[in-house]
Amino acid sequence: MLFPVAKALLGHYRRHPLQIFLVWLGLTLGVALLVGVLAINHHAKNSYSAGEKLFSNPFPNRIRAIQENISIPQAFYINLRRAGYTSCMPIQTLHLATDDDIDISLVGIDPVALMQISSNNLASTVDMLALMHPPFPILVSQPLASYFGLDDGDSITLQNESKVGPVIIDKAQRLSGSRMFSDIALTKMLGHKAGFDIILCGEMSESQTERLERMLPRGLQLETHKESGLTALTKAFHTNLLAMGMLSFVVGLFIFYQAMSLSFVQRQPLVGTLRQIGVSTKELILAMSLEVGLWAIIGWISGNFFGLLLANQLIPAVSNSLYSLYSADVDLLITWSWSWSYQSLWMAILGCILACGWPLYRLLSTEPIRLTARLSLARFAGKEFEVQAIVACVFCIAAYLMNLLPHSHENGFMLIGFLMISVGLLTPFMLWKLFDWLSYRLSSAKARWFFSDSAASLSYRGVAAMAFMLALSSNIGVETMVGSFRATTNNWLEQRLAADVYIQPSKASASRISYWLEKQPEVESVWRQWTIDYQTEYGRLEILSTGSTLGEKNALTMKVAIPEFWYSLHHERSVLISESMALKWNLKPGDSLDLPVPMGDNWKISGVYYDYGNPYNQLLLSHHAWLKAFGGQGKTGIGVVLTDKEKRTELIGRILKKYRLPIEQVSDNNNIQTQAMRVFDRTFIVTGTLGNLTLVIAVFGLFFATLVGEVSRQRQTALLRCLGLSGKELVLLGGLQLLMIGLFTMLIALPLGIVLSQLLIDIVMKYAFGWTMEINYFPVEYITTFSWTLLALTLAGAATVWRVTKRQAIVSLRESL
Repeated sequence: MLFPVAKALLGHYRRHPLQIFLVWLGLTLGVALLVGVLAINHHAKNSYSAGEKLFSNPFPNRIRAIQENISIPQAFYINLRRAGYTSCMPIQTLHLATDDDIDISLVGIDPVALMQISSNNLASTVDMLALMHPPFPILVSQPLASYFGLDDGDSITLQNESKVGPVIIDKAQRLSGSRMFSDIALTKMLGHKAGFDIILCGEMSESQTERLERMLPRGLQLETHKESGLTALTKAFHTNLLAMGMLSFVVGLFIFYQAMSLSFVQRQPLVGTLRQIGVSTKELILAMSLEVGLWAIIGWISGNFFGLLLANQLIPAVSNSLYSLYSADVDLLITWSWSWSYQSLWMAILGCILACGWPLYRLLSTEPIRLTARLSLARFAGKEFEVQAIVACVFCIAAYLMNLLPHSHENGFMLIGFLMISVGLLTPFMLWKLFDWLSYRLSSAKARWFFSDSAASLSYRGVAAMAFMLALSSNIGVETMVGSFRATTNNWLEQRLAADVYIQPSKASASRISYWLEKQPEVESVWRQWTIDYQTEYGRLEILSTGSTLGEKNALTMKVAIPEFWYSLHHERSVLISESMALKWNLKPGDSLDLPVPMGDNWKISGVYYDYGNPYNQLLLSHHAWLKAFGGQGKTGIGVVLTDKEKRTELIGRILKKYRLPIEQVSDNNNIQTQAMRVFDRTFIVTGTLGNLTLVIAVFGLFFATLVGEVSRQRQTALLRCLGLSGKELVLLGGLQLLMIGLFTMLIALPLGIVLSQLLIDIVMKYAFGWTMEINYFPVEYITTFSWTLLALTLAGAATVWRVTKRQAIVSLRESL
């Protein structure tokens, strides 16, 4: 008996083929966006693990310079090999950009050293030996070659139109990530400075490690690289990405719910007839559960397909972001994995159950006589909206209680979730009440009918309007948060980069360079700064010095400070600390701070300053206090303020020529700021893309819900045409109805989006990254988003009615009766 019942129920889709597309679209889009995010997160975490190995060899120990942009001398590496450390290998890394503006990393290695330490002779092959001979080929992993469409012997065109190659594709699957490998000779030819960036070393005994540390010259340090550190560091990034994916899934699920709910309503007479002829409720439940399960499988399969395509489109931006933020190397090609697909399958099944549970219960719990009497359950949508409003109040209370708990990154997302659910559930009720109220208060009969019909149309548009509001508010929230972050970062860089030229000399030449700069006619002032890193029980602590000039004071972006904090810093036992350190250690101005030797205890905190470029604890001392504590240790930097900004290029040229400094050690502040903002913009490409996709899905949801609804209201439209309304008037009314729904929804979404951005800044970002900032508003961007969405909704509402009015009114009326 089950098969005939299921066949009869599925026959509904032969009469309404558009609903097949709508049901498939909602579930597929939701699953696809969720799968895209799950695939990216899973792929990135696997890349972190693979990135710990080079040619299948783990290198847990790394020797690097304490001061950035300073190379490790080649002589030290030679002495290291002579001392018996044969498991060490030098590395040079050169960052390049292709002609398609894709960043790549060319890693220069010593193939001979690698073959000596390679486990199981994985590196001892012909292609490794070929790297040592002109024209110096490049070894590329198979996924990266597939991404760029490269074959053996091809070349890669760079942004400056030069070419590197030929390419050798790694057939032994020894490589991972977006790195390409060559002999060190090639990286030197392409402009890498002398020396090495890093020296990788394999496992060493405790005695070997202690002896190596004694061998290290001043300025070099030995680090132990741990995978767990990188995973923890990127946790906030992946959590934020997952939150956007879950929101997109929920919006797609609303479209699926809307389509299935309408499908069940339209099958009321059929279900009533089946029950009257003896079909049991159990058989109906099994038949409809079979249908829902079939849709879940179809949506899961198609969602995986499109989600994998989306992930591969977004992974270059994610890879750039992770490399810029955390120096994490991620492959540019994602392949299918059962791990994240399995998660998406359970989410699709759970989503189908949640979306179809209530409409199915409502259908099967209604008396058969009411179903066969063509009494549509959609007429009682107002009662459902009242129930939704009561549930929304429960979520409002839950959000309030969550706000009273100690704040954290996870609690912030839960608070945002409760708030969005509560307002989302309230939206259809508020729209219905508003339209119903206007239908009784306006003097014009047409206006009263217009709003009365708009209120009735919420029976099939209400859930789509809810999804649209959630997508729009999240888009505004993310847009406000990212815009505020960008404006704050830009202003912070402008203030922090107060000097026109920055130089990173060696300690031996710093004094001579400073003295020479002070004598130059275009130089207004010269600033010195010392920096040193310390490992404490609280993690890495970076200690900086500052002079007492007004320019150096203005270069600090203070968050909060005691009165006369600058005087206290330079004349008392006082320090300034970064905001991230103040948040992690729960410190505030006026507190005392105990620090490790050689600084000692009882330092007074005079103020807290913003520092968006440093994830570690950082504090600032006066020059006098710094020299007293550390003497000649640490690294030094020079800032040069010019009287004429246009002369900085000429001054940089004279410095490079006179002191023979590598060009990387002299920087123009304009270049620093431009590069920093370029990295920033690339970092938030993924968030913006997911937000826009979610909004587009929500607009499509309203469009298709209206389209299916107008088909089901064919009799009403035909009657209105027979009563004298022209097709143009009906099309105009259809467009205006959706415009009014969109307009009033935006009035709800705008304040909710701003509240969301405030929560993202004050809670999520604060506890995820250790930063806070002032919120900025962007009315032009809001108006732009509102304009295109309202235009799309108006066209969608008009198009659905126009489709119905193309046929003759009497034909439509006869078919609908």
